[in-house]
Amino acid sequence: MNLAEPCYLSALGLVNALGRGKRAVADGLVRGDTSGLVDEADWLPGRTARVGRVRGALEPLPERFARDDSRNTRLVLAALAEIRAEVDREISRHGPHRIGVVLGTSTSGIEAAERAVAHHRVHQTLPASFDYRQQEIGRLAPFLAGFLGLQGPAITVSTACTSSGKALVTARNLLRLDLCDAVVTGGADSLCRLTLNGFASLESVASTPCNPMSRNRAGINVGEGAALFILRKEPAAVALLGAGASSDAHHISSPDPSGAGAEAAMRAALAEAGPDAAVGYLNLHATATPKNDEMESRATAAVFPAGIPCSGTKPLTGHLLGAAAATELAFCWLLAQEAWNPDGLLPPHRWDGEADRDLPALNLVTDGGAFQGSRICLSNAFAFGGNNLSLLLGPAR
Repeated sequence: MNLAEPCYLSALGLVNALGRGKRAVADGLVRGDTSGLVDEADWLPGRTARVGRVRGALEPLPERFARDDSRNTRLVLAALAEIRAEVDREISRHGPHRIGVVLGTSTSGIEAAERAVAHHRVHQTLPASFDYRQQEIGRLAPFLAGFLGLQGPAITVSTACTSSGKALVTARNLLRLDLCDAVVTGGADSLCRLTLNGFASLESVASTPCNPMSRNRAGINVGEGAALFILRKEPAAVALLGAGASSDAHHISSPDPSGAGAEAAMRAALAEAGPDAAVGYLNLHATATPKNDEMESRATAAVFPAGIPCSGTKPLTGHLLGAAAATELAFCWLLAQEAWNPDGLLPPHRWDGEADRDLPALNLVTDGGAFQGSRICLSNAFAFGGNNLSLLLGPAR
């Protein structure tokens, strides 16, 4: 495969606080629905936290996969259910040895370990249902490959909040190197006490709805969910047009305040797509933490000095951490297609409307905002350690 050729995102399954499946998520996305975020009163000492929780029960894994059964793997299978027929068609067409799995995760199945430790404190033994692989961070992709009977590469990527985006880039590399004909790719993360308390120790968790780009922003709402794509060589309605990554290594948990690393990632994605890729919408990483929003505002203003319609979607889902990049690229996938977004609407930016005067003003989408021409979308994801990623998709040319 020519390294300059695009790869195509032919199918999507997802689950998050907006709902289960493409239709529910697409509808809630353009309405700016925040009802999926709820108060969690028991996980932080002495305070509540607003979290984006997947509603309803998740089906347990079949008995032969019980050793992998965790909330994280259940989320993956919930997303897989929506695209299982398409996956099976790719397997029939190319054979199981030519289909890979590349997934990103951050918390993995640590929630299963939390329950096991709590059981041990009371009973002095781990529950019979617990297996270490439920929490093992590299296990997610091999599990899904085994579940599907695939024999191609199975790779789990964990780079904090860019994990599932880096998984897509890795999947694209497998296609371009002719190691696979199609890859099931994306990511999943589940809510757990460890992650929530970890961010609270960094003073980065908001007890109220997160407030991205506001002068009153005070931290994130953690969320959970999964998004799975089929990335393939064969043309489909949506193409992955460009990817840009950088690592500014400014600090272990704080971004470079100048936004230089974020700017470099965005410019690299745009350069790969070429001068004809006129971007119509920017999905901001927009965590609502003081330092992330500061640097992203500066980077966005530098890359798009004339302005661009943009919004942050984490008030609708919470911050999905390792699943955030794939989930927000999934939002762009839905927005870019008339079949899922016939009126060309864009997700409104949910905040208090009180701009930070120390930051460049951005063209934040309001209710009823829509594409003005091109449906090409750029989506940002930024992680600890100055790990920056931007992905560009749009209707196939």
